[in-house]
Amino acid sequence: MFLFLFYVVLFVVAVASLILAIPLLRRHLVSNPILKIFRKMLPPISQTEQEALDAGTVWWEGELFSGKPDWKKLLAYPKPQLSAEEQAFLDGPAEQLCAMLDEWKITHELKDLPPEVWQFIKDKGFFGLIIPKQYGGYGFSALAHSEVVMKIGSRSGTGAVTVMVPNSLGPAELLLHYGTEKQKEYYLPRLAKGQEVPCFALTSPEAGSDAGAMPDFGIVCRGEYDGQSDVLGMKVTWEKRYITLGPVATILGLAFKLYDPDRLLGKDEDLGITLALIPTNTPGVHIGRRHYPLNGAFQNGPNWGKEVFIPMDWIIGGQEGVGQGWRMLMNCLSVGRAISLPATSVGAAKLAARTAGAYGRVRTQFKTPIGYFEGIEEALARIGGNTYMMDAARVMTASAVDLGEKPSVASAIVKYHLTERGRQAINDAMDIHGGKGICIGPRNYLGRTYQQIPVSITVEGANILTRNMIIFGQGAIRCHPYLLKEVNATHDNNPDSASQAFDEALIGHAKFTLRNTANALIYALFGSHIKDNAPENCAPETAAYYRQLARYSASFACIADIGLMKLGGSLKRRERLSARLGDILSMLYLCSATLKRFEDDGRPAADLPLLHWSMQDALYRLQQAFDEFLTNFPGHIALIWALKALVFPLGKRCKPPTDVLSHEVARLMMEPGAVRDRLTSGIFVPTADGEPMADLEHALQCVIQCSAIEAKLREAVKQHKITDHGDGQIAQALQLNIISAEEAGLLNKLKDLRGRVVKVDDFPPDFGHETRTDTGIAGTIGHVASAAAGAGAAGFVAAVSAAAAAAAEVMESISSDEGGGEEEQDKE
Repeated sequence: MFLFLFYVVLFVVAVASLILAIPLLRRHLVSNPILKIFRKMLPPISQTEQEALDAGTVWWEGELFSGKPDWKKLLAYPKPQLSAEEQAFLDGPAEQLCAMLDEWKITHELKDLPPEVWQFIKDKGFFGLIIPKQYGGYGFSALAHSEVVMKIGSRSGTGAVTVMVPNSLGPAELLLHYGTEKQKEYYLPRLAKGQEVPCFALTSPEAGSDAGAMPDFGIVCRGEYDGQSDVLGMKVTWEKRYITLGPVATILGLAFKLYDPDRLLGKDEDLGITLALIPTNTPGVHIGRRHYPLNGAFQNGPNWGKEVFIPMDWIIGGQEGVGQGWRMLMNCLSVGRAISLPATSVGAAKLAARTAGAYGRVRTQFKTPIGYFEGIEEALARIGGNTYMMDAARVMTASAVDLGEKPSVASAIVKYHLTERGRQAINDAMDIHGGKGICIGPRNYLGRTYQQIPVSITVEGANILTRNMIIFGQGAIRCHPYLLKEVNATHDNNPDSASQAFDEALIGHAKFTLRNTANALIYALFGSHIKDNAPENCAPETAAYYRQLARYSASFACIADIGLMKLGGSLKRRERLSARLGDILSMLYLCSATLKRFEDDGRPAADLPLLHWSMQDALYRLQQAFDEFLTNFPGHIALIWALKALVFPLGKRCKPPTDVLSHEVARLMMEPGAVRDRLTSGIFVPTADGEPMADLEHALQCVIQCSAIEAKLREAVKQHKITDHGDGQIAQALQLNIISAEEAGLLNKLKDLRGRVVKVDDFPPDFGHETRTDTGIAGTIGHVASAAAGAGAAGFVAAVSAAAAAAAEVMESISSDEGGGEEEQDKE
């Protein structure tokens, strides 16, 4: 019986091997039936989804999806560096601009940048950072662009947004890649010199994330333009909102669907999403009203138009650009996500790190710096570790753009995770600062950043959408070595080519899955002993991390494949499962960037606590994401147990950073020196008198100088040598020769600086503004009349005069409001 079963099994294996070895048999008996199943499983892909999938390039994230990342390749990428010209711009105009920015005045008083700042931004070419020199711009690298935005963002959110938008997704970038030569030669020099202020309008009230559903449309027709009749163009109707720089823009980039019912272009009726550049002084364009996003004073607002005629050559790329708008946007959006928002988020995190560390050392409670308390240490360590990893990912992703990549998946990773970690860093810094953080005013260097953080969370793909649908949803198809080929084959209408392409991809996919399944188990069991999983030339302190990442890369590739096979197209709808797989891929990417940063920085031993904290925290998060995915994976309990045994055969071994390590990180952040400077490099650190951050920096230096002197003072108090516990304590210590005159001078200086640091803004009861409780003409007259009651004839006359003036003021206000209402009616 046993021999019979052996021969049966041998026969089955032989037949299966024969079928798999002969392509023709394999295609007809295996691949084609599976292709039919795939076509039923996969949901239909819209044109916008397909263009999103095709957009950008796959970079290091593809290596992570392979299950066997090539670490030598990662470390061989050149160290990102600024040119002398770029550094000079950062040290010159960027530093000058930061010094001109007063975020309290901008947000509280002006609700805009001051006119002199606007002019400085234009005169110094801040709108032309990415525009090539041949068109009058700087032609800066992506890294330099990121550094400029980060520096400004550490000083003023309003200033950062104003500078970053023209250099991000907008007319300049779209023209550079897709504009006609005529469009480039006209617009790019004007944009570079600030003669044009650009904005780009994509989001509609009814179509935010689902841009393919935008109701804005254009109809191809002939019309009159510039005194000429019968001009080929289109009548465009749209309503957009959340458009940054929109209220002050002179050139409007617009996305809309274009239709050609009369076939004037000789194509289909539905031509697809199209982009155009429209001067905002064009008749019918309504622009200028403002939104007010969370106390942000950057210019942002709606715009609309109804049947606005524009000529055909206003389409980006001319007539050849008709219907190519979504492809253009997807390719350019990946670059914007990779630079602008990560840069502002890192600027916020570095601001949090520098100020919270210093404040933790300067501010005392119970005669102890608050940063020495373990609760504060925990928050400080989180700020420091997050900032270290965030900056590593920012620099590596910007350098990918400089290498010619358009990293669509990596850009989504850094957009989501850096904005979220930036939010965490600012929240922690606010907790450390306590009451000083929540009382807004000129001396509060954190409050406005805290208020505006949700803006970065929301724009350029809201974070919930990015995490749940984009990172893995797009990453699985783009980064997987075979999945995109299989998907494309299912949409190939040619039976022969579809069958052949699918067969080749399927066989490669099967080998890929088997290899990663075996590697996942082997690496989980013996990965710490496999030397090939770490590069030969890496730092000894980091070798274990490379091996852990190699192990989890193999596990990720294996589990992702099993998830895709089990769930198919429904994985797209199971957003929480997709998000957890995206978290795993993201942690692998962030950890890779962190290890590369340590190598590029020259392996500074003093930075090891930051490296260890950020790596251990990320690996623990990665482990949790695996566990949550497997726990919630649909299927029989035996399958889930088997998958957990495959990923965690020895149990979950990763631990979060220890208290001892957190203590080391926190102390580094509270000590002036090279580590603190490297961690917060590139942000604006003011030095002018009266600057709150300058006072904080001086106080930190002084508190270090006075550390031993204060210890002497405390000991003298303890021994009852000093009996004065008030302002006379320093004088008494000097009189008793406990401290020298020089030491007394230092202590008095520290006392003054501490007072400035802990000072919180206060205002008159009415915050400096007259209050008027009544509204309307009757209310105003009644208010004035009642105030004059009993004042006699002279008082009555004065009251009537004041009432008349007030009524005129209210009438003027009503007239102004009615005008706004008419504008809204015109919009409708």
